Amino acid sequence: MNFEELLFQRRSIRKYTKEDMNPDTLQKILQAGLLAPSSRNKKPCQFYVIQDKDILKQLSTIKPSGTFIGDANAAIIVMADASLSDVWIEDCSIAMSYMQLMATALQVGSCWVQMRKRTNALGKDAEEVVKEIVGAPQTYRLVGILSLGLPAQILPPHTIDDVDASKIHKI
Repeated sequence: MNFEELLFQRRSIRKYTKEDMNPDTLQKILQAGLLAPSSRNKKPCQFYVIQDKDILKQLSTIKPSGTFIGDANAAIIVMADASLSDVWIEDCSIAMSYMQLMATALQVGSCWVQMRKRTNALGKDAEEVVKEIVGAPQTYRLVGILSLGLPAQILPPHTIDDVDASKIHKI
């Protein structure tokens, strides 16, 4: 699959099979995050890999739109040491995008679950809840969670007709 095909194939997958993911596949997805560029090459991103079903269930209760995390084969919590970079949000976002593209290339379903600036049902900051669950240092800041699993649903690829060309402004 070439890069253009990869871009069209990438879809947010929220339904996963019960089949375990190959550890080498998960490692390749993580390597994509590690290879992602960062501002001044400071590499502030930290990746917490969750495969424990109890912890996945805990993470799935933080916000209503993330309930599918509990059915994932794995999840990667993407944080950054904010003391290393003032653009940690961008760095983490690039790393998450790289991991999503690698997952697609390896035929693994993925979905980005936004956590930054979100609250749980009790009004508690989702970032603090996640950091408490994984024991992350206070200097770490959370961008999101990438759920991963073998897709139980195959969505059709996007087409060029799906894009809104009116968003392009030529000057």
